[in-house]
Amino acid sequence: MSADSPWPDKISATPAGLTLVWSDGLEASLAWGRLRDRCPCATCKVKREQPPAAASLFPVLTLEEAQPVKALRLVPVGNYAYGIHFNDGHATGIFSLKLLRELSEEVGVTGVKEAT
Repeated sequence: MSADSPWPDKISATPAGLTLVWSDGLEASLAWGRLRDRCPCATCKVKREQPPAAASLFPVLTLEEAQPVKALRLVPVGNYAYGIHFNDGHATGIFSLKLLRELSEEVGVTGVKEAT
């Protein structure tokens, strides 16, 4: 992010997801499931690029897969990103502030200050 880019003034983890308030007034709540689906790690990127697997008549889920997605830990990575440790055991994605901003813009704009 450049010096002119909006910066998160407040980041808070709730049971439902990650809430961000940006320096330009944008407020967004990102559900843990949405964040997990958009994990930027190499393994997840490759999985997203593959064609969907054929549906199984009797899918077998692990106990972790059957649970709602939640975050167990939110770990700052320098001053540019956060690592999120999910309850399904996944913890390799580093969510940059740039990515969190893009996801914030996707879920909708609330409270954006007027440009002067």
